[in-house]
Amino acid sequence: MAVSTIHSTALVDASAQIDSSVTIGPYAVIGPHVTVGAGTTVGAHCVIEGHTTIGQDNRIFQFASLGAAPQDKKYAGEPTRLVIGNRNTIREFCTFNTGTVQDQGVTTIGDDNWIMAYVHIAHDCVVGNQTILANNATLAGHVQVGDYAIIGGLTGLHQFTKVGAHVMAGFASHISQDVPPFMMVDGNPLAVRGFNAEGLRRRGFSTARVAAIKQMHRLLYRQGLTLELARNAIADMPASHPEAADDIALLLAFLAASTRGIAR
Repeated sequence: MAVSTIHSTALVDASAQIDSSVTIGPYAVIGPHVTVGAGTTVGAHCVIEGHTTIGQDNRIFQFASLGAAPQDKKYAGEPTRLVIGNRNTIREFCTFNTGTVQDQGVTTIGDDNWIMAYVHIAHDCVVGNQTILANNATLAGHVQVGDYAIIGGLTGLHQFTKVGAHVMAGFASHISQDVPPFMMVDGNPLAVRGFNAEGLRRRGFSTARVAAIKQMHRLLYRQGLTLELARNAIADMPASHPEAADDIALLLAFLAASTRGIAR
């Protein structure tokens, strides 16, 4: 039977639920309402507190702070949560906060994410799967980041913004409006530079699907259409691009859910 490896200097509350295969490094502090799943490693000097659930096979590097109270003046000690999925890499000095009752009360990070040093994920954020958040990326409260998105280093995301699936945001960008799926953006003020063609090809998108996404980008950004006219034209595309019907539906659903307006 596997036996957890907990360094003698680590402080692990007796009420914490730690799988027998977990490794916890020197001087780490684990609070009473924490659950850590099988195969996860917790580095030296990490602090994991609050109502925090961490899944399997995560690698959490030294000095991370996970599950601390949200940086929100309205927070009054409610038992809100942080939930982290499986197989994530969380590098040094990352800070992930729990949620607030003004939202769903939970901050969520999915599976297979690559989260580099000094990344901040604030209260009530939702980060999908297979994302890359480069060094010092900063997510304000209530931000949503879709699957396979890449957020460049030193990039800041304004509260309540949404970043769609397969987006690529360049270094030191200022994201204060929603970024539709598949797009490439950078700068301050933010500008859409194209669509993430190379990333889509690397993920196995067919030539036909990439062509359809190129057409959606053209309708949104290159033909001088109003947003309403662009949406209507995109909604007509499945008839001529049936192989990309799911991609078209993804983009249309994102546009319908946008609350801050899209980056144009």
